[in-house]
Amino acid sequence: MIVEHLVVGMLQTNCYILREPPSVEAIVIDPGGDAKRIYSLLTAHGLKLKGILLTHGHFDHLLDAWNLKKLAGGEIYLHSLDEPLLYNKMVGIGAFLMGKMPSLNPSIDKYLKDRDIISLGGTEIHVIETPGHTPGHVSFYIPSQKIIFVGDTLFDGSIGRTDFPGGSYEQLISSVRTKIFPLGDDTTVYPGHGPVTTVGKERRTNPFFL
Repeated sequence: MIVEHLVVGMLQTNCYILREPPSVEAIVIDPGGDAKRIYSLLTAHGLKLKGILLTHGHFDHLLDAWNLKKLAGGEIYLHSLDEPLLYNKMVGIGAFLMGKMPSLNPSIDKYLKDRDIISLGGTEIHVIETPGHTPGHVSFYIPSQKIIFVGDTLFDGSIGRTDFPGGSYEQLISSVRTKIFPLGDDTTVYPGHGPVTTVGKERRTNPFFL
């Protein structure tokens, strides 16, 4: 498994491209901007976009999902509980576009739920519901690689905000303690913003869990 990391959009969101040679299929996680740059990287490697996985419904994580789909194809995945956030004037696409929705219809092709498995080459990507930052927030765990993409649930030394619509501090803390920490200290954590960390580091040093 190869993980390509791009920082995209005005809020410096971490976007990830997953690929597993020799397969030409790829998955993109959280294309919050710079669709053309993401597409250029896909074409440079001769990759076919299988899916666009969204950790949650905030605009900085999905703003260019539909533009990327138009360029490269692929299906868009999101948890159904976060679909209403697409239209929210505070955190949805309209918040970025001054209340106007994009000309592309922001429709979801497949709805994610806990324990779904998405295949990429010979690798399984497991969907884990991690609500708190948003009601339908999910993380994407790859057991064979011991890596997890957590969106805005957990950061290096911090956690995601819970004061946005649908947020819950108690839910978020529980999600980390019961869903992410049990994966093991050697699990690498790819967050939605900021540097990569590990479960072990966050369990030992993150002030929200001490």
